[in-house]
Amino acid sequence: MTLITTLLAFIVALGSLVTLHELGHYLVARLCGVKVLRFSVGMGKVVYSRKFGRDQTEWAISALPLGGYVKMLDSRDPDTGVLTQEDMAREFTRQSVWRRMAIIAAGPLANFLVAIVLYAGLFMHGIEEPSSKLGVVAEQSAAYLAGLRTGDTVHSVNGKEVASWSALRWELMQAALDKQAARIDVHRPDRGEQQATFGADTLAGLDLEGDVLGKLGLVLARPKPVLGKIMPGGAAEKAGLQPGDLILAIDDRPMQDGIAVIETLMASPGKTLQVLLRRHGQDLTVPVTPEGEAAKGGQGDSKAAVTVGKIKAEIALTPDMIVVASGPLQAVGKGAEKVWDTSIMSLKMLGKMFTGEVSLKNVTGPITIADYAGQTARIGLVSYLSFIAFISISLGVMNLLPIPVLDGGHLLYYSLEVLTGRPLPERVGEIAQRLGLGLLLTLMVLAVFNDVLRLLN
Repeated sequence: MTLITTLLAFIVALGSLVTLHELGHYLVARLCGVKVLRFSVGMGKVVYSRKFGRDQTEWAISALPLGGYVKMLDSRDPDTGVLTQEDMAREFTRQSVWRRMAIIAAGPLANFLVAIVLYAGLFMHGIEEPSSKLGVVAEQSAAYLAGLRTGDTVHSVNGKEVASWSALRWELMQAALDKQAARIDVHRPDRGEQQATFGADTLAGLDLEGDVLGKLGLVLARPKPVLGKIMPGGAAEKAGLQPGDLILAIDDRPMQDGIAVIETLMASPGKTLQVLLRRHGQDLTVPVTPEGEAAKGGQGDSKAAVTVGKIKAEIALTPDMIVVASGPLQAVGKGAEKVWDTSIMSLKMLGKMFTGEVSLKNVTGPITIADYAGQTARIGLVSYLSFIAFISISLGVMNLLPIPVLDGGHLLYYSLEVLTGRPLPERVGEIAQRLGLGLLLTLMVLAVFNDVLRLLN
Protein backbone atom coordinates (compact mmCIF):
# COMPACT_ATOMS: atom_id res chain seq x y z
CA MET A 1 0.00 0.00 0.00
CA THR A 2 2.87 2.36 0.82
CA LEU A 3 4.43 1.72 -2.61
CA ILE A 4 1.12 2.43 -4.36
CA THR A 5 0.70 5.68 -2.39
CA THR A 6 4.24 6.73 -3.28
CA LEU A 7 3.78 6.00 -7.00
CA LEU A 8 0.40 7.77 -7.17
CA ALA A 9 1.70 10.79 -5.25
CA PHE A 10 4.73 10.99 -7.56
CA ILE A 11 2.67 10.67 -10.76
CA VAL A 12 0.10 13.25 -9.65
CA ALA A 13 2.77 15.74 -8.53
CA LEU A 14 5.15 15.47 -11.47
CA GLY A 15 2.43 14.85 -14.07
CA SER A 16 0.45 17.94 -13.07
CA LEU A 17 3.54 20.17 -12.93
CA VAL A 18 4.85 19.01 -16.31
CA THR A 19 1.38 19.51 -17.84
CA LEU A 20 1.11 23.04 -16.45
CA HIS A 21 4.66 23.83 -17.61
CA GLU A 22 3.88 22.75 -21.15
CA LEU A 23 0.52 24.50 -20.98
CA GLY A 24 2.43 27.73 -20.39
CA HIS A 25 4.35 27.19 -23.63
CA TYR A 26 1.15 26.22 -25.47
CA LEU A 27 -0.98 29.19 -24.37
CA VAL A 28 1.66 31.81 -25.17
CA ALA A 29 2.41 30.13 -28.51
CA ARG A 30 -1.28 30.35 -29.41
CA LEU A 31 -1.39 33.93 -28.15
CA CYS A 32 1.54 34.77 -30.47
CA GLY A 33 -0.22 33.11 -33.42
CA VAL A 34 2.09 30.09 -33.68
CA LYS A 35 0.53 26.84 -34.88
CA VAL A 36 0.82 23.99 -32.34
CA LEU A 37 0.98 20.49 -33.82
CA ARG A 38 1.19 18.38 -30.67
CA PHE A 39 0.86 18.77 -26.89
CA SER A 40 2.41 15.72 -25.20
CA VAL A 41 2.51 14.69 -21.56
CA GLY A 42 5.48 12.31 -21.39
CA MET A 43 8.26 11.63 -23.88
CA GLY A 44 8.92 8.99 -26.50
CA LYS A 45 6.30 6.98 -28.38
CA VAL A 46 2.73 8.30 -28.30
CA VAL A 47 0.44 5.74 -26.62
CA TYR A 48 -2.81 7.72 -26.82
CA SER A 49 -3.86 10.89 -28.63
CA ARG A 50 -6.86 12.92 -29.79
CA LYS A 51 -7.03 15.93 -32.11
CA PHE A 52 -9.02 19.05 -31.29
CA GLY A 53 -9.61 22.62 -32.48
CA ARG A 54 -9.28 24.55 -35.72
CA ASP A 55 -5.61 23.53 -36.08
CA GLN A 56 -6.36 19.89 -35.15
CA THR A 57 -3.68 20.00 -32.44
CA GLU A 58 -2.81 16.49 -31.27
CA TRP A 59 -3.17 16.08 -27.48
CA ALA A 60 -1.09 13.05 -26.54
CA ILE A 61 0.12 10.85 -23.70
CA SER A 62 3.53 9.34 -24.40
CA ALA A 63 5.29 6.24 -23.08
CA LEU A 64 7.98 7.78 -20.83
CA PRO A 65 6.23 9.50 -17.88
CA LEU A 66 9.09 11.96 -17.21
CA GLY A 67 8.76 15.31 -18.98
CA GLY A 68 6.62 16.48 -21.87
CA TYR A 69 6.75 18.81 -24.86
CA VAL A 70 4.84 21.17 -27.15
CA LYS A 71 5.60 20.60 -30.83
CA MET A 72 5.12 23.78 -32.85
CA LEU A 73 5.18 24.27 -36.60
CA ASP A 74 8.91 24.61 -37.33
CA SER A 75 10.55 24.68 -40.77
CA ARG A 76 13.73 23.17 -39.27
CA ASP A 77 11.86 19.94 -38.54
CA PRO A 78 12.61 17.38 -41.32
CA ASP A 79 9.00 16.13 -41.05
CA THR A 80 7.68 19.55 -42.04
CA GLY A 81 6.45 19.50 -45.63
CA VAL A 82 5.68 22.34 -47.98
CA LEU A 83 3.98 25.16 -46.06
CA THR A 84 1.09 27.24 -47.27
CA GLN A 85 1.26 31.03 -47.13
CA GLU A 86 -0.97 30.99 -44.07
CA ASP A 87 1.19 28.40 -42.28
CA MET A 88 4.38 30.29 -43.16
CA ALA A 89 3.12 33.23 -41.10
CA ARG A 90 2.39 30.89 -38.16
CA GLU A 91 5.73 29.05 -38.25
CA PHE A 92 7.82 29.37 -35.05
CA THR A 93 11.15 30.57 -36.49
CA ARG A 94 9.44 33.35 -38.46
CA GLN A 95 8.21 35.01 -35.27
CA SER A 96 10.09 37.96 -33.81
CA VAL A 97 12.83 37.09 -31.33
CA TRP A 98 10.78 38.65 -28.52
CA ARG A 99 7.82 36.40 -29.28
CA ARG A 100 10.05 33.34 -29.36
CA MET A 101 11.55 34.34 -26.01
CA ALA A 102 8.06 34.81 -24.54
CA ILE A 103 6.95 31.36 -25.72
CA ILE A 104 10.06 29.67 -24.28
CA ALA A 105 9.95 31.58 -20.97
CA ALA A 106 6.25 30.82 -20.45
CA GLY A 107 6.93 27.25 -19.27
CA PRO A 108 9.17 28.08 -16.30
CA LEU A 109 7.02 31.12 -15.47
CA ALA A 110 3.98 28.82 -15.32
CA ASN A 111 5.82 26.74 -12.70
CA PHE A 112 6.54 29.83 -10.62
CA LEU A 113 2.91 30.98 -10.87
CA VAL A 114 1.68 27.53 -9.79
CA ALA A 115 3.96 27.69 -6.73
CA ILE A 116 2.74 31.21 -5.84
CA VAL A 117 -0.90 30.08 -6.07
CA LEU A 118 -0.24 26.98 -3.94
CA TYR A 119 1.69 28.89 -1.27
CA ALA A 120 -0.91 31.68 -1.22
CA GLY A 121 -3.64 29.09 -0.68
CA LEU A 122 -1.66 27.44 2.10
CA PHE A 123 -0.99 30.78 3.80
CA MET A 124 -4.68 31.68 3.65
CA HIS A 125 -5.68 28.25 5.00
CA GLY A 126 -3.12 28.49 7.79
CA ILE A 127 -0.15 26.18 8.24
CA GLU A 128 0.40 24.46 11.57
CA GLU A 129 4.11 24.29 12.31
CA PRO A 130 6.41 23.80 15.29
CA SER A 131 7.17 27.15 16.92
CA SER A 132 10.61 28.73 17.08
CA LYS A 133 10.96 27.93 20.80
CA LEU A 134 14.23 26.16 21.63
CA GLY A 135 14.55 22.94 23.54
CA VAL A 136 17.59 21.87 25.53
CA VAL A 137 20.68 23.80 24.36
CA ALA A 138 23.69 21.67 25.24
CA GLU A 139 26.72 23.39 26.75
CA GLN A 140 29.68 23.76 24.35
CA SER A 141 27.34 23.49 21.35
CA ALA A 142 27.56 26.23 18.71
CA ALA A 143 24.14 27.48 19.83
CA TYR A 144 25.23 27.77 23.48
CA LEU A 145 28.46 29.54 22.54
CA ALA A 146 26.41 31.93 20.38
CA GLY A 147 24.43 32.94 23.48
CA LEU A 148 21.25 30.87 23.09
CA ARG A 149 19.71 29.08 26.07
CA THR A 150 17.06 26.43 26.76
CA GLY A 151 13.55 27.89 26.50
CA ASP A 152 14.47 30.87 24.29
CA THR A 153 11.87 31.79 21.67
CA VAL A 154 13.42 33.19 18.49
CA HIS A 155 11.68 36.30 17.09
CA SER A 156 13.96 37.29 14.22
CA VAL A 157 17.19 36.49 12.37
CA ASN A 158 19.09 39.44 10.88
CA GLY A 159 15.96 41.57 11.24
CA LYS A 160 13.67 39.11 9.42
CA GLU A 161 10.70 37.92 11.44
CA VAL A 162 10.75 34.30 12.54
CA ALA A 163 7.80 32.53 14.14
CA SER A 164 8.17 28.89 13.09
CA TRP A 165 10.92 26.28 13.17
CA SER A 166 11.04 26.06 9.36
CA ALA A 167 11.43 29.86 9.12
CA LEU A 168 14.33 29.73 11.61
CA ARG A 169 16.03 27.01 9.55
CA TRP A 170 15.47 28.96 6.34
CA GLU A 171 16.99 32.21 7.61
CA LEU A 172 20.05 30.46 9.08
CA MET A 173 20.63 28.64 5.79
CA GLN A 174 20.35 31.97 3.96
CA ALA A 175 22.99 33.47 6.25
CA ALA A 176 25.22 30.41 5.73
CA LEU A 177 24.95 30.64 1.95
CA ASP A 178 25.62 34.39 2.04
CA LYS A 179 28.63 33.81 4.34
CA GLN A 180 27.40 36.36 6.86
CA ALA A 181 26.82 36.31 10.61
CA ALA A 182 23.32 35.64 11.96
CA ARG A 183 22.06 38.04 14.64
CA ILE A 184 19.25 36.37 16.53
CA ASP A 185 16.67 38.19 18.68
CA VAL A 186 15.01 35.99 21.30
CA HIS A 187 12.65 36.22 24.26
CA ARG A 188 14.03 34.49 27.36
CA PRO A 189 11.45 33.59 30.04
CA ASP A 190 13.49 34.86 33.00
CA ARG A 191 15.31 37.81 31.33
CA GLY A 192 13.07 39.18 28.57
CA GLU A 193 14.51 40.25 25.20
CA GLN A 194 18.03 39.00 24.47
CA GLN A 195 20.40 38.76 21.50
CA ALA A 196 22.66 35.97 20.28
CA THR A 197 24.98 35.74 17.28
CA PHE A 198 26.27 32.92 15.12
CA GLY A 199 29.53 34.11 13.60
CA ALA A 200 30.06 34.05 9.86
CA ASP A 201 32.84 31.45 10.30
CA THR A 202 30.52 29.12 12.22
CA LEU A 203 27.86 29.24 9.52
CA ALA A 204 30.30 29.18 6.59
CA GLY A 205 31.73 25.87 7.82
CA LEU A 206 28.27 24.37 8.20
CA ASP A 207 27.38 21.32 6.12
CA LEU A 208 23.96 22.19 4.66
CA GLU A 209 22.93 18.56 4.22
CA GLY A 210 20.42 17.04 6.62
CA ASP A 211 19.59 18.51 10.03
CA VAL A 212 21.15 21.98 9.78
CA LEU A 213 19.70 23.23 13.07
CA GLY A 214 20.71 20.07 14.91
CA LYS A 215 24.33 20.55 13.78
CA LEU A 216 24.25 23.98 15.40
CA GLY A 217 22.88 22.51 18.63
CA LEU A 218 19.34 23.77 18.12
CA VAL A 219 16.49 21.39 18.99
CA LEU A 220 12.74 21.81 19.20
CA ALA A 221 11.19 22.66 22.54
CA ARG A 222 9.10 19.72 23.69
CA PRO A 223 6.71 19.29 26.64
CA LYS A 224 7.72 17.95 30.03
CA PRO A 225 8.10 14.14 30.02
CA VAL A 226 4.61 13.11 31.13
CA LEU A 227 3.58 9.48 30.70
CA GLY A 228 0.49 8.62 28.67
CA LYS A 229 -0.92 5.17 28.02
CA ILE A 230 0.83 2.28 29.83
CA MET A 231 0.97 -0.90 27.71
CA PRO A 232 -0.03 -4.15 29.45
CA GLY A 233 2.80 -6.48 30.42
CA GLY A 234 5.57 -3.96 29.80
CA ALA A 235 8.35 -2.77 32.13
CA ALA A 236 6.41 0.42 32.95
CA GLU A 237 3.38 -1.53 34.22
CA LYS A 238 5.60 -3.95 36.16
CA ALA A 239 7.30 -0.98 37.87
CA GLY A 240 3.95 0.55 38.83
CA LEU A 241 4.21 3.62 36.59
CA GLN A 242 0.88 5.37 35.87
CA PRO A 243 -0.53 7.69 33.20
CA GLY A 244 0.11 11.32 34.19
CA ASP A 245 3.41 10.60 35.97
CA LEU A 246 5.93 13.38 35.34
CA ILE A 247 9.49 12.05 35.09
CA LEU A 248 11.89 14.47 36.80
CA ALA A 249 15.17 12.54 36.73
CA ILE A 250 16.70 9.13 36.00
CA ASP A 251 19.66 8.01 38.11
CA ASP A 252 19.94 11.60 39.43
CA ARG A 253 20.16 12.97 35.89
CA PRO A 254 17.47 15.64 35.22
CA MET A 255 15.10 14.85 32.32
CA GLN A 256 14.12 18.00 30.40
CA ASP A 257 11.80 16.32 27.89
CA GLY A 258 10.58 13.04 26.47
CA ILE A 259 13.49 12.74 24.04
CA ALA A 260 15.96 12.69 26.95
CA VAL A 261 13.89 10.00 28.68
CA ILE A 262 13.66 7.82 25.57
CA GLU A 263 17.40 8.12 24.86
CA THR A 264 18.24 7.16 28.46
CA LEU A 265 15.89 4.16 28.42
CA MET A 266 17.11 2.94 25.04
CA ALA A 267 20.72 3.05 26.24
CA SER A 268 19.90 0.92 29.32
CA PRO A 269 18.43 -2.46 28.29
CA GLY A 270 18.25 -4.80 31.30
CA LYS A 271 19.66 -2.18 33.68
CA THR A 272 17.64 -1.13 36.73
CA LEU A 273 17.18 2.67 36.73
CA GLN A 274 16.08 4.86 39.62
CA VAL A 275 13.31 7.03 38.18
CA LEU A 276 12.34 10.15 40.15
CA LEU A 277 8.79 11.13 39.25
CA ARG A 278 6.02 13.43 40.43
CA ARG A 279 2.56 11.94 40.96
CA HIS A 280 -0.36 14.03 42.23
CA GLY A 281 2.02 16.63 43.61
CA GLN A 282 4.26 14.14 45.45
CA ASP A 283 7.79 13.10 44.43
CA LEU A 284 8.77 9.45 44.61
CA THR A 285 11.52 7.22 43.26
CA VAL A 286 10.62 4.04 41.39
CA PRO A 287 13.06 1.37 40.15
CA VAL A 288 12.43 0.58 36.47
CA THR A 289 14.22 -2.05 34.36
CA PRO A 290 13.83 -1.45 30.59
CA GLU A 291 13.34 -4.65 28.60
CA GLY A 292 15.81 -5.38 25.81
CA GLU A 293 14.42 -5.31 22.29
CA ALA A 294 16.18 -5.79 18.95
CA ALA A 295 16.31 -2.74 16.70
CA LYS A 296 18.05 -1.87 13.42
CA GLY A 297 21.42 -0.18 13.86
CA GLY A 298 22.94 2.84 12.14
CA GLN A 299 24.60 3.30 8.77
CA GLY A 300 27.30 1.28 7.05
CA ASP A 301 28.77 -1.64 8.97
CA SER A 302 26.79 -0.71 12.11
CA LYS A 303 23.50 -1.64 10.40
CA ALA A 304 23.40 -4.94 12.28
CA ALA A 305 20.64 -5.31 14.88
CA VAL A 306 21.32 -3.81 18.30
CA THR A 307 19.51 -4.21 21.60
CA VAL A 308 17.71 -1.17 23.02
CA GLY A 309 15.76 -0.65 26.22
CA LYS A 310 11.98 -0.08 26.20
CA ILE A 311 9.34 0.18 28.94
CA LYS A 312 6.19 0.15 26.73
CA ALA A 313 4.70 3.47 27.77
CA GLU A 314 3.64 6.50 25.74
CA ILE A 315 5.36 9.80 26.52
CA ALA A 316 4.50 13.36 25.47
CA LEU A 317 6.70 14.46 22.55
CA THR A 318 4.60 16.87 20.45
CA PRO A 319 6.40 20.26 20.27
CA ASP A 320 4.80 23.67 20.70
CA MET A 321 2.77 24.33 17.56
CA ILE A 322 1.60 27.58 15.98
CA VAL A 323 -0.74 28.31 13.07
CA VAL A 324 0.65 30.73 10.48
CA ALA A 325 -2.28 32.29 8.53
CA SER A 326 -2.68 35.40 6.32
CA GLY A 327 -5.35 37.38 4.45
CA PRO A 328 -5.68 36.99 0.65
CA LEU A 329 -3.46 39.92 -0.43
CA GLN A 330 -0.84 39.25 2.20
CA ALA A 331 -0.91 35.54 1.32
CA VAL A 332 -0.21 36.26 -2.36
CA GLY A 333 2.65 38.58 -1.38
CA LYS A 334 4.09 35.98 0.99
CA GLY A 335 3.69 33.31 -1.69
CA ALA A 336 5.60 35.40 -4.23
CA GLU A 337 8.30 36.16 -1.65
CA LYS A 338 8.59 32.46 -0.78
CA VAL A 339 8.98 31.54 -4.47
CA TRP A 340 11.61 34.24 -4.99
CA ASP A 341 13.59 33.26 -1.88
CA THR A 342 13.44 29.55 -2.75
CA SER A 343 14.58 30.24 -6.32
CA ILE A 344 17.54 32.34 -5.13
CA MET A 345 18.41 29.69 -2.54
CA SER A 346 18.37 26.99 -5.24
CA LEU A 347 20.67 29.04 -7.49
CA LYS A 348 23.07 29.66 -4.62
CA MET A 349 23.17 25.94 -3.82
CA LEU A 350 23.85 25.13 -7.49
CA GLY A 351 26.64 27.70 -7.55
CA LYS A 352 28.23 26.23 -4.45
CA MET A 353 28.00 22.71 -5.92
CA PHE A 354 29.79 24.00 -9.02
CA THR A 355 32.59 25.51 -6.91
CA GLY A 356 32.79 22.47 -4.64
CA GLU A 357 31.60 24.28 -1.49
CA VAL A 358 28.48 22.07 -1.28
CA SER A 359 28.53 18.31 -1.89
CA LEU A 360 27.13 16.92 -5.15
CA LYS A 361 25.20 14.49 -2.93
CA ASN A 362 22.53 17.20 -2.80
CA VAL A 363 21.61 16.45 -6.43
CA THR A 364 18.46 14.31 -6.22
CA GLY A 365 16.59 12.34 -8.86
CA PRO A 366 13.18 10.76 -9.45
CA ILE A 367 13.55 8.07 -6.77
CA THR A 368 14.12 10.61 -3.98
CA ILE A 369 11.37 12.88 -5.34
CA ALA A 370 8.96 9.92 -5.42
CA ASP A 371 9.94 9.00 -1.85
CA TYR A 372 9.29 12.53 -0.57
CA ALA A 373 6.03 12.68 -2.55
CA GLY A 374 4.83 9.54 -0.79
CA GLN A 375 5.96 10.70 2.64
CA THR A 376 4.27 14.11 2.37
CA ALA A 377 1.08 12.57 0.92
CA ARG A 378 0.84 10.26 3.93
CA ILE A 379 1.38 13.17 6.36
CA GLY A 380 -1.50 15.20 4.90
CA LEU A 381 -2.73 17.50 2.13
CA VAL A 382 -0.93 20.61 3.46
CA SER A 383 2.46 18.86 3.45
CA TYR A 384 1.81 17.37 0.02
CA LEU A 385 0.83 20.72 -1.54
CA SER A 386 3.90 22.35 0.03
CA PHE A 387 6.03 19.63 -1.55
CA ILE A 388 4.40 20.17 -4.97
CA ALA A 389 5.01 23.94 -4.70
CA PHE A 390 8.69 23.32 -3.91
CA ILE A 391 9.11 20.88 -6.83
CA SER A 392 7.35 23.38 -9.13
CA ILE A 393 9.93 26.02 -8.19
CA SER A 394 12.74 23.51 -8.73
CA LEU A 395 11.42 22.69 -12.21
CA GLY A 396 11.19 26.38 -13.06
CA VAL A 397 14.74 27.08 -11.88
CA MET A 398 16.19 24.00 -13.57
CA ASN A 399 14.56 24.84 -16.90
CA LEU A 400 15.94 28.39 -16.80
CA LEU A 401 19.54 27.19 -16.46
CA PRO A 402 21.54 28.26 -19.56
CA ILE A 403 22.04 24.68 -20.71
CA PRO A 404 21.32 23.87 -24.39
CA VAL A 405 18.21 21.63 -24.77
CA LEU A 406 16.62 23.34 -21.75
CA ASP A 407 14.43 26.45 -21.95
CA GLY A 408 17.27 28.51 -20.46
CA GLY A 409 19.58 27.42 -23.28
CA HIS A 410 17.10 28.60 -25.92
CA LEU A 411 16.67 31.89 -24.07
CA LEU A 412 20.46 32.27 -24.15
CA TYR A 413 20.44 31.76 -27.95
CA TYR A 414 17.73 34.38 -28.41
CA SER A 415 19.50 36.82 -26.08
CA LEU A 416 22.62 36.52 -28.26
CA GLU A 417 20.41 37.09 -31.30
CA VAL A 418 19.11 40.32 -29.72
CA LEU A 419 22.67 41.48 -29.03
CA THR A 420 24.17 40.54 -32.42
CA GLY A 421 21.13 41.17 -34.60
CA ARG A 422 21.29 37.69 -36.21
CA PRO A 423 20.45 34.11 -35.22
CA LEU A 424 23.10 31.77 -33.84
CA PRO A 425 24.81 29.84 -36.68
CA GLU A 426 23.14 26.45 -37.18
CA ARG A 427 26.42 24.52 -36.76
CA VAL A 428 27.14 26.24 -33.42
CA GLY A 429 23.62 25.42 -32.27
CA GLU A 430 24.09 21.74 -33.14
CA ILE A 431 27.36 21.49 -31.19
CA ALA A 432 25.82 23.31 -28.22
CA GLN A 433 22.83 20.92 -28.29
CA ARG A 434 25.13 17.89 -28.12
CA LEU A 435 27.15 19.37 -25.25
CA GLY A 436 23.97 20.33 -23.40
CA LEU A 437 22.48 16.88 -23.85
CA GLY A 438 25.70 15.30 -22.56
CA LEU A 439 25.69 17.55 -19.49
CA LEU A 440 22.03 16.82 -18.82
CA LEU A 441 22.57 13.06 -19.08
CA THR A 442 25.55 13.33 -16.70
CA LEU A 443 23.39 15.18 -14.16
CA MET A 444 20.66 12.55 -14.51
CA VAL A 445 23.13 9.71 -13.93
CA LEU A 446 24.54 11.53 -10.87
CA ALA A 447 21.01 12.11 -9.52
CA VAL A 448 20.03 8.45 -9.90
CA PHE A 449 23.37 7.35 -8.38
CA ASN A 450 22.70 9.56 -5.33
CA ASP A 451 19.17 8.17 -5.10
CA VAL A 452 20.46 4.59 -5.05
CA LEU A 453 23.05 5.46 -2.36
CA ARG A 454 20.29 6.94 -0.20
CA LEU A 455 18.27 3.75 -0.56
CA LEU A 456 21.25 1.58 0.41
CA ASN A 457 21.96 3.73 3.47
